[in-house]
Amino acid sequence: MTLPSAKKENIMLEELKKKVYEANMELPRRNLVTYTWGNVSGIDREKGLVVIKPSGVEYEELTPDMLVVLDLDGNIVEGDLNPSSDTKTHIELYKAFPQLGGIVHTHSPYAVAWAQAGRDIPCYGTTHADYFYGPIPCARHLTQAELDEDYEKGTGTVIIETFRDRNIDPKAVPAVICHSHGPFTWGKDPAQAVYHAVVLEEVAKMAIFTRQVCPDAAPAPQRIQDKHYLRKHGPNAYYGQKK
Repeated sequence: MTLPSAKKENIMLEELKKKVYEANMELPRRNLVTYTWGNVSGIDREKGLVVIKPSGVEYEELTPDMLVVLDLDGNIVEGDLNPSSDTKTHIELYKAFPQLGGIVHTHSPYAVAWAQAGRDIPCYGTTHADYFYGPIPCARHLTQAELDEDYEKGTGTVIIETFRDRNIDPKAVPAVICHSHGPFTWGKDPAQAVYHAVVLEEVAKMAIFTRQVCPDAAPAPQRIQDKHYLRKHGPNAYYGQKK
């Protein structure tokens, strides 16, 4: 039996809510958030709808029906709570980068340390290169005018500017740190976005330890970075099992 279109769409939206909820709950399990310092969103590209965590809700209290659904203009379509204060940043990224299916923002401490220093996270070794093809960029501070106009939207605009000005593929480097703020990561869906947030925190920690051992350590040679990234990604990847 073929389901009516409206019912089918509602089922798909409920499935997205479940995925976004599960991804949000993974953040405290992975020690990426303190209190309410983080959020995950997901997008239904066909409908142009974004599902995101509500603002300021403790993870212990969060349920799937608390999640907020918005369109890409930021209008609330479903939900009684205020969406995350970072919603406009998520929406700007979804509009600019169509390959994104989920986005995560945290204040995980090692990534934040690099953000507060205003430094890109260099690719010092193969762990980094397995997931990020090159350094993880640090986006610039917003100007006073950008802050005054719309801080959260401006944060998204500055991230987009960083990737476009530096000619970085957001699929190859699914992360950014914002100067004096913290990290955003993304992926094909909310679960992969969280996965990248976990890996980002680990490589940020490794990079700090590397600097402590050798303050003038050089990034891994490009040939090593190429080998490790491309053996996991792209048409000739051979890591893992064939599907």
